[in-house]
Amino acid sequence: MMRALWTASTGMMAQQLNVDTISNNIANVNSIGYKKTRVEFKDLLYETMERGMVKDGKGKPVNLQVGHGVKVSATTKFFTAGNLDNTSNPYDVAIDGPGFFKVAGVNGEEMYTKDGSFKISTDGEDMKLVTAEGYYVQGVDGEINLGSNVKEVLIDETGMITIKRTDDSYEEIGKISISTFLNPAGLESVGKNLYKSSLASGDAFDATEDGSGGETLQGFLESSNVQVVEEMVKLIQAQRAYEINSKSIQTADEMLGMANNLRR
Repeated sequence: MMRALWTASTGMMAQQLNVDTISNNIANVNSIGYKKTRVEFKDLLYETMERGMVKDGKGKPVNLQVGHGVKVSATTKFFTAGNLDNTSNPYDVAIDGPGFFKVAGVNGEEMYTKDGSFKISTDGEDMKLVTAEGYYVQGVDGEINLGSNVKEVLIDETGMITIKRTDDSYEEIGKISISTFLNPAGLESVGKNLYKSSLASGDAFDATEDGSGGETLQGFLESSNVQVVEEMVKLIQAQRAYEINSKSIQTADEMLGMANNLRR
């Protein structure tokens, strides 16, 4: 069996995953805080048919090797900043920097997001800051409880939340928790614009007080960092690479057909 059949098939499978990844990027072009993903490839094992050898200035200075195709080595997220869109919604918050908001999942599991399109959930007379899925947004001291009789919510660049009550009094209730990671590309995506820390990302670092996570901007949202034109170019390249690999398989098949039809 010709080696080209298996080699080209690895190229087709790799480009199929590449197209899947690009499609996901394009599908999430309007997802708040979404970060684009890139597929990375590496070549497979090489068969050495003849080794290079030079002795006393004579011999063959190069090897004779043939590769066995390609494999996908990783999918890497790029946490470059997206555009900051002014929404004028007091419950929309963006981070101008590398930081993440911290939220508590269903079982209290810590998760992180760049999506600051927060909502208000009522618990009796109290109002709490939550995500669209109802996960509690975390402050320095846990869940952010706005209390009752809320007339206006003010959030400054440090993440400090100040509540204006219906009697026109003001009360500072704490800061929104901002976290950073040594290796954000190692975060595990869990859907719903959420991430979980992993061994690759390292533990979350609380950047609320030192400001290393960036400034919080009330009334803004960070849009996706996907560039549609760039993804379309990549999609065309992936399609052409898939096509030429299929041509390699067709060519190998035709050569095998010729060999099978040889007559003495």
